[in-house]
Amino acid sequence: MSENPDNHQFNDDELVPPEWLNSEFIARVLEAHDSEAVVRVTDLSFCPASAKGDHYASIMFRARVKYTNRKGEFQKSLIIKTMPEAEGHKKDMLGGSPIFETEMGLYTKVLPEFERILRQIGDSTKLHVNCIYHSLVPHQVLIFEDLVEMGYLVLRDRDATLDEIRRVYFKLAKWHAASLKVQSEHPEFLEPYTHGLFEMPHVLNEPFMKTGMEFFVELLGKEPELNKYKPYFESIKDDFLARLVEEWKDFRGNQKRDEYWVLCHGDLHLRNIMFKYQEPGSFEDCMLLDFQISNRFPLTFDLVYSIYMLLEPEQRWKNWDELINYYFSVLEDVLKKIGYAGVMPTQSGLWQRLHQHKYYEFFLISTFLPLMWALRDKSVDFGDLLQNEEKRWKCTFSEGYIKDVKIVLARLDQLGLLHA
Repeated sequence: MSENPDNHQFNDDELVPPEWLNSEFIARVLEAHDSEAVVRVTDLSFCPASAKGDHYASIMFRARVKYTNRKGEFQKSLIIKTMPEAEGHKKDMLGGSPIFETEMGLYTKVLPEFERILRQIGDSTKLHVNCIYHSLVPHQVLIFEDLVEMGYLVLRDRDATLDEIRRVYFKLAKWHAASLKVQSEHPEFLEPYTHGLFEMPHVLNEPFMKTGMEFFVELLGKEPELNKYKPYFESIKDDFLARLVEEWKDFRGNQKRDEYWVLCHGDLHLRNIMFKYQEPGSFEDCMLLDFQISNRFPLTFDLVYSIYMLLEPEQRWKNWDELINYYFSVLEDVLKKIGYAGVMPTQSGLWQRLHQHKYYEFFLISTFLPLMWALRDKSVDFGDLLQNEEKRWKCTFSEGYIKDVKIVLARLDQLGLLHA
């Protein structure tokens, strides 16, 4: 049976679980996980595992299970992640993409190896939640322990603090450090992970991909303080996506095994992170989530993405340098401790490379950043936003986004990036 949540808070396709997600299936999962031959599910209920805007490229349920086996009676809360089966925009956009295989590989193979490397130096940092079941057929499904039951939560009612953001970079730096060691010693281990956002076969045809820069240039023309930037962006507007894809392909096709090439998270924004507190006001940890478009790329790809998708506006202009330098300090420290034998990254080298993804950075500013501003309104349906041109246009002209753009473009202009 399903619980009865306030439907307006959740995605429509997560209100009712698919038929195959039933007591018999959950019993088989628990039997395999607990190594017990007999499991009888005595009570089972489902509800959405996340709110609107938390994610889009999957379907997630929380299952509360009561069951018995020869050891007694138990109850568990499980998070079940699967791919959309109903016809519609979500299924069409994701069709033909290996995002589920990618995420399954990270949970079952890659991240356990990264953690093994850290454990060898006595580092107990947890890089992923435990996956207790995974399958590709007959249904694509991943089942996890419920982080909420362990005291983790998604920040929805406030911005992240600097301490919380530092902890995210702390985790990311350790992820990248372990990745660098694996890439240096066993590059074949990470070879399957080359499918990022722009390798998804249908994404480039999505309307939101095509209108982002168009609306952005219109904004530059209407805001007096931004007028001076319009000529440059006007000059790249018509073939912007082609430039973006060419830049992406150039990096992908010239994979230098240097000190900056890692397995990137690929989608590091605030809703893909959960935070834990020992008690109110006492921050303890965070957990990175959602590895569907994790792929090999220069580590600066994750950093640039995080600047626009993770940091809050004030942090972006006040703490940008401090946070990137903090990330590097952790990266360098862990690389030394785990015995990384490759060429060591340098702080100056990192800063030189940070803005090498020029068109990707423009894409984030013009196309993704206004969507992130829109999602501050918890009633916004992300799927509807992607498909509704008028609503996306309004995002571009929101007051908060405009203030953000003024600060961001001023910085990029000082760096000399807004020239042909």
